[in-house]
Amino acid sequence: MEAFVKKQLELLQQEREAEIEETRAWQENVSLKELQRKGVCLLKLQVANQRTGLYGRLLVTFTPKKYDPEAVLPSNSFGSGDIVGLYETNSPSEPLATGIVSGITQKTVNVAFDESHNDALNLGSECTYRLLKLANDITYKRIKKALTSLGQYHSGPASNLIDVLFYSSEPKDLVQSRPLEFFNLALDDSQKAAVIFSLKQREVAIIHGPPGTGKTTTVVEIILQAVKQGLKVLCCAPSNVAVDNLVERLAVYKEKILRLGHPARLLQSLQHHSLDAVLARSDNAHIVADIRIDIDQTFAKMKKQQGKEEKRSLRTEIKGLRKELKEREEAAMVETLKRANVILATNTGSSPDGPLQLLPKDHFDLVVIDECAQALEASCWISLLQAKKCILAGDHKQLPPTIISHKAAANGLSLSLMERVIEKYGDKIVKMLTVQYRMHQSIMQWASQELYGGRLLAHSSVASHLLKDLAGVSITEETSIPLLLIDTAHCGLFELELEDEQSKGNPGEVRLVDLHIQTLIKAGVKAQDIAVIAPYNLQVDMLRQCLRHRYPELEIKSVDGFQGREKEAVVLSFVRSNSKGEVGFLGEDRRINVAITRARRHVAVICDSHTVGNHKFLKDLVTYFNEHGEIRSAFEYLEDIVPEKYSRENDSAGKQDNQTQKKFVAKIKKSESEHSSNPTQLDSNVRNIKETRVKTSSTFGKLKRGNVFNVHTENISEKDSLRETIEDFIKDRDKTQLNFPSSLNSHDRLLVHQIAEEKSPVLACTGDGKERSITVTKAISGETVSSTTEDSHSGEHFQLSSLENEKSKKKINCSEGSSKVDLKTLHMERLQREKAKLEKEVRNKQESNHQKPATKKKIDSTCKTNLNPKAANTDLEDFDALIAATIRSDNTCGFAKCKTSVTTVVDYCIHCNKRFCLSHHIPEIHGCGEKAKIHARIMISREGVIHAGSGSREHTLDPTKKAHLHQKLDKKMNELRNQRKVKKKEK
Repeated sequence: MEAFVKKQLELLQQEREAEIEETRAWQENVSLKELQRKGVCLLKLQVANQRTGLYGRLLVTFTPKKYDPEAVLPSNSFGSGDIVGLYETNSPSEPLATGIVSGITQKTVNVAFDESHNDALNLGSECTYRLLKLANDITYKRIKKALTSLGQYHSGPASNLIDVLFYSSEPKDLVQSRPLEFFNLALDDSQKAAVIFSLKQREVAIIHGPPGTGKTTTVVEIILQAVKQGLKVLCCAPSNVAVDNLVERLAVYKEKILRLGHPARLLQSLQHHSLDAVLARSDNAHIVADIRIDIDQTFAKMKKQQGKEEKRSLRTEIKGLRKELKEREEAAMVETLKRANVILATNTGSSPDGPLQLLPKDHFDLVVIDECAQALEASCWISLLQAKKCILAGDHKQLPPTIISHKAAANGLSLSLMERVIEKYGDKIVKMLTVQYRMHQSIMQWASQELYGGRLLAHSSVASHLLKDLAGVSITEETSIPLLLIDTAHCGLFELELEDEQSKGNPGEVRLVDLHIQTLIKAGVKAQDIAVIAPYNLQVDMLRQCLRHRYPELEIKSVDGFQGREKEAVVLSFVRSNSKGEVGFLGEDRRINVAITRARRHVAVICDSHTVGNHKFLKDLVTYFNEHGEIRSAFEYLEDIVPEKYSRENDSAGKQDNQTQKKFVAKIKKSESEHSSNPTQLDSNVRNIKETRVKTSSTFGKLKRGNVFNVHTENISEKDSLRETIEDFIKDRDKTQLNFPSSLNSHDRLLVHQIAEEKSPVLACTGDGKERSITVTKAISGETVSSTTEDSHSGEHFQLSSLENEKSKKKINCSEGSSKVDLKTLHMERLQREKAKLEKEVRNKQESNHQKPATKKKIDSTCKTNLNPKAANTDLEDFDALIAATIRSDNTCGFAKCKTSVTTVVDYCIHCNKRFCLSHHIPEIHGCGEKAKIHARIMISREGVIHAGSGSREHTLDPTKKAHLHQKLDKKMNELRNQRKVKKKEK
């Protein structure tokens, strides 16, 4: 024990110094605007309201702009119970007063000031103020005092408990006299066993409650049973939220409870249980109020008196009144404290320095510490020294206590009392709750397998519940699945690396979160039922800037800030995406456990599987989602991204992960079901796609059954599947047309274009936007299909043709019903669009070789054949001439009025699939400027290098980068000001 106390005091000193240094750095080196961006300062506030409340305290409501009802507070980390300093805008010195935040909304922040400030504070309604979060040294002093008392503890109620917790003696049992009658009849078997076990232990018992297992419900039952046995209970937790949760549960049973602490830190609905409220309702309240009135009146008389004797007499009277006031207040407080069966407070709020100093040292029989795994062990000893038995409840597989000093945390300050004792005694003093009432079984099963030994079971009421089961929510793909992973691997959506910023952000993942939230809201899920969680504060800020103005009820917090909470749907942004595979503190197993288990019905994870796959725990998570959920690629959400390794010359370009292949097969299946409603549309080509789907699905199943399926392997890519489909179509002499559904995304269409160009059939694109579909067609000469792989005349080259106008679309649709489509007719469609160009070219050729009449006759024949497809069969003798004219056309620059040959010197455009001369090869000249800019931005974002010809960068700055530039500018300006001051002094 002595060694523990000595080491803990040293670690606490390191933590305190780190906290002071952080505060000093903020105040000295960081501008006020930067402090506001970090969420610890609110600038330019005005007083909207002042009133007396919270049992004599001054309540002030601040707002950004008093006369603008739409004005909202900037993104911040203020919360109820925070200590804040109030400053005038133009006064950077000492604060006007310090207060406690009693409540905060999007538009207002309420601060409670003690009675001593009632007269001193004179806040102008037109003046502007700022609030700054302050460090609290009271907590440090109370913990230090508790450790000192522990080191000097020799005899008292906690002697046996100290021996057990420091391994001097073994824990023992008590004899249970009679069976328990439970207050809560809905307890499951594991909860009942935990209650019986806890009451049976003599010194210490631990309730291990994984997420959603009803830990608080079990703790409440233990407290009620202890009170029934005549025990006095002191109940504590590390946070006000956790304490209020217990107060709320106990209040249902009409038990005599008393909540210690500043009323501003309590929930408004529970303030009547606070010590101040109970004292205000006591019998002595009127007498105390009368004494206060007498003191005020005596003060008023004393100010009017001129003589010294009269003033001395009145001062003596005031002194007597104050003594009587103190005695009556203490008597009322002692009576109130003794009457309560359960007293609740935070760990530091249970200090003997506060109201509890009025009670005898052996007053409490039992100390209960909820959420013990989140509390510093040193803070637990404040309450443990006041009783002979303790019950610890929590989950040491979730986040440990928050510690600023990394050195102190690494040396043992982050090790909680609960975790330390479990390592020593194990199952001797631990009971684990095994039935969870929060999550869908697919969400729960991952946590159960990875962290809880597979012991968790989902209750039947939640085992299969989904978002679609909520009232008003429609049935969609997103509301029908519990697990969804959106993979950004190879999409170029890398994390931001900002100078002077330890936190991380990822704008690409912000866009994906936005799109998924839109989908859920459109399906009928309420914004207040959704939480967006990110492990980094910078990402939280970016998400709030993007989403908060549209969805004010949407909760966006860090993982640490959302522990202990739950929502119907949770969207997680993992942020990390880099070429080095670094995951940082995202690799903390307990942090990921907390993030995933906040969800009840649906959890969506957005991450780069390539980056997080370098960490085993995260890799196992991705594998679990792959096996039990659905994985989508970011390609399916964002149209302006290209594969990370895209190259026309490289066959591996644009490869997708295995799960994307599964998604593609699902899309074809969906298209097939849509066409099945109309039997005429389910032709031989759709049946061909069905055969391919069955084949690829079979291969996919073999891979999974062979346990070689991995998110990072690309043995069967989407491009391979598309290539196989098109090759089978070309080899089949009975099929002339292959239709791809409109559900293909832009990347799928790009792959079809690329493969079709290699195989040289004709490819037609119809429709716009999401309705755009692709048709691959080959020619028929007599009864023989011309296949590019088998035909002996393979030297004849056919180019891709894109049929954009409505007439072409109608003709293609009409030809789909027949079993034969003439390649010649399709080429004539292209000739019709370029008729003017061909006529000019023929006219120029005629001037040199005197063949104008014959060529013009062929062109006119072409046009007539195009208008009447049936005439194609009568003009077969002109086919070779038309092909030759087409080849000549393709060997000239693709620019509308350019006639330069591109046979030898050519530049190929990857955006429009055309060839151009050196004068017109720049994308901005021939109309592909916007596509080139998008491509260039993606390349710059991925490589961090601006290449020549990549286009001008976007001039609008990212808000985060803009804030950093402002910070640097402010710093530079301050340096220049200091230099000028030094020069003036020298003069």
